[in-house]
Amino acid sequence: MKSKYILFSILALGMKGFFCQAQQSEKRTWKFDFGDGAIAKNYQQVLPAHEYSKSRGFGFLGAKQIQAVNNGENALKGDFISSDMPFYFTVDIPEGNYDVKVILGDQKGTSSTTIRAENRRLMLDKTDTKYGKLVEKKFSVHVRYPEISGTEKKVKLKSRELDYLHWDHQLTLEFNGDAPKVVSIEISPNTESPTVFLAGNSTVVDQAYEPWAAWGQMFPAFFKPGKVVIANHAESGETFKSFRRAGRLDNILSLMKPGDYLFMEFAHNDQKPGGNHVEPFTTYQEIIREYINAVREKGGIPVLVTSMHRRRFDGEGKIINTLEEYPDAMRELAEEDGIALIDLNAMSKVLYEAWGVDYSKKAFVHFPAGTFERQADDFADNTHFSTYGAYQLASCVVEGLKATNLKLKKHLKKGLPSYDPETPPAFEDFYWPLSTRTSIIKPDGD
Repeated sequence: MKSKYILFSILALGMKGFFCQAQQSEKRTWKFDFGDGAIAKNYQQVLPAHEYSKSRGFGFLGAKQIQAVNNGENALKGDFISSDMPFYFTVDIPEGNYDVKVILGDQKGTSSTTIRAENRRLMLDKTDTKYGKLVEKKFSVHVRYPEISGTEKKVKLKSRELDYLHWDHQLTLEFNGDAPKVVSIEISPNTESPTVFLAGNSTVVDQAYEPWAAWGQMFPAFFKPGKVVIANHAESGETFKSFRRAGRLDNILSLMKPGDYLFMEFAHNDQKPGGNHVEPFTTYQEIIREYINAVREKGGIPVLVTSMHRRRFDGEGKIINTLEEYPDAMRELAEEDGIALIDLNAMSKVLYEAWGVDYSKKAFVHFPAGTFERQADDFADNTHFSTYGAYQLASCVVEGLKATNLKLKKHLKKGLPSYDPETPPAFEDFYWPLSTRTSIIKPDGD
């Protein structure tokens, strides 16, 4: 009896410590005043020399050509930090969801800034300020750890993931654009908004390096800040089976609260022979239902996304279905079980055929040799997307979301234009300043 009491006491103390830590992280706000002028009250000053260190808990990563400019007497708004190159600012921070408020601009000039988080996840599209003006912008971001909350287990990361910026116990922000000028950053916990978890493969993942991209990393830019948080847990090369086996699904479920969502898009790798193979109308549907049941047990809302086509045309310029019966199997399951479905497969066929055989190359990783550092050969990949292509696929997913009955669509930004895959925006009008992190290694999967 005494041993049971001791064990209960230990557990109670442990839980008490856990809740205290959770409450502290919920209350804490991180405030950073960028520049070498006067420091705003309750803010931490950030100088160009502040490279990240564990002791400081924040700083720049690989900082180059960063400069501080002081244009006024206002402690918070009178100075800023800028650079002629993209620069990265990182903060040690607990796992969870956060709202980020940034002030951008120049009291004696103009600015143009694009913000991405972690692995090039688009948070804030091109934002310009007029001469002498400042602008306050907000976005919501998810920070994840490989440790699975409430257990002693960790996600089994691939070796390539060890260099990623979204498994490192930090929030990293990339400031890019023609003239990025950062005045301040304020980071506060968001414990109320629904989280949209994404599970998928290389066509969904936050691709870490240029020139690769996927729709999941563009998705956050379509939602109202503070209303919903996108948590992209997809990884290249994954299948329904391997995603679960690596602990990625458990990691999502450990963070999921009632009212959260799980978007699932798998098929490209599931159809291949081997230990992860599943048959479309039997084992594929069975494992999807296992995911659905797990999500519903947590009070979550499952959403199915049919996989987009590969870029493969016949002699008449029509898309060849290389995914066989898998999209149909997902459609059938969604109808039978009453699950929300976004038919990206159908929309991608229309989109690719609208582009045509040659122009569609701009949406995929087709780049001549020498375009990127250490790229000795041409890129010719008909599965993985360029940033332009990834943004168009994300636009299709958003349009598909609008056609569902999900409450989530109420959190889309106001004024989003309708997206017609028959008339996609031109590549020439798409703006994406390149990040400094590049790779010639093709993502896993095909």
